[in-house]
Amino acid sequence: MAHYLRLGGKILLQVLAVLFLLSVAWVLVYRWVAPPATWIMLERRAHPPVGKGYYGIQEAPRHISYDFRTLDEVAPAVPLALVAAEDQRFLLHHGFDVDAMVSAAKHNWNGDGKHIVGGSTISQQVAKNVFLWHGRSYVRKAAEAYFTVLIELLWDKRRIMEMYLSVAEMGDCTFGVEAASRRYFNKPASELSKEEAALLAGVLPNPLRFRASDPGPQARAKQRRVLRNMRQLGPAFVQALQDE
Repeated sequence: MAHYLRLGGKILLQVLAVLFLLSVAWVLVYRWVAPPATWIMLERRAHPPVGKGYYGIQEAPRHISYDFRTLDEVAPAVPLALVAAEDQRFLLHHGFDVDAMVSAAKHNWNGDGKHIVGGSTISQQVAKNVFLWHGRSYVRKAAEAYFTVLIELLWDKRRIMEMYLSVAEMGDCTFGVEAASRRYFNKPASELSKEEAALLAGVLPNPLRFRASDPGPQARAKQRRVLRNMRQLGPAFVQALQDE
């Protein structure tokens, strides 16, 4: 019996070592290569969202709009708006913002249960968007934390931002600022104004409910908040990100 336990333990360690090496190789490849697709893109193509309040849901056949862009191929207002909306300490943390997580937990604990606030950083969202799937299980959260550590170790902040602005879902079957810019504003992301970039960033928490093409009062309020944060961050942030 002891022999079989030792053998089973040895096989388990070998499997874990292979999985670790494969995950590291996967992350390293994406440091230089744009993802051809993500699990979330494939999910969205196969299964449209179900529920009330969703906007712009495409009928079959469903096609993914996705064009990877580097920082040099988008307007400077784009990364500034994304950080202003989602993660103002992006250049300071190493993947996890403990203060934001604690603040979100307190808000959710004391709230009404209907308006849940997230404390995820841009790095965590990239880990989820690029390598994982939709869901709220503990297994997925653990995998998200694992890949967050890997990308922070193996990529620089510039690459993390390029991934985020290229693969974040910004509408049904619409991924990244290039596809969103052409869908909502009929122009490439390199020509986005700061107001347009702020609008796209403002609807990111739920781009299937908030409209970027015909924004309502909530989307406009979010846009104004993002613009205020952009002014506070200033052009120094864009330069610091370019220097990463």
